[in-house]
Amino acid sequence: MEIADKSTIICPHCRHQKTETMPTNACLYFYTCEKCKISLKPKSEDCCVFCSYGDIPCPPIQKKQASNPASF
Repeated sequence: MEIADKSTIICPHCRHQKTETMPTNACLYFYTCEKCKISLKPKSEDCCVFCSYGDIPCPPIQKKQASNPASF
């Protein structure tokens, strides 16, 4: 399985969408929507904004899913 390095973040406030490059070795905890300027942070059960608001989870989570698909 190839690990994706881009994810489209959808702002939960204004629904603006933007495709962003994800860091491969870290989680992005804060993200500011370029349209409404609201600062997003992950939902309590997620590690980063890509896991909460992106169409593809962050690379560390993708790696976990690839190594143990039955647990998700």
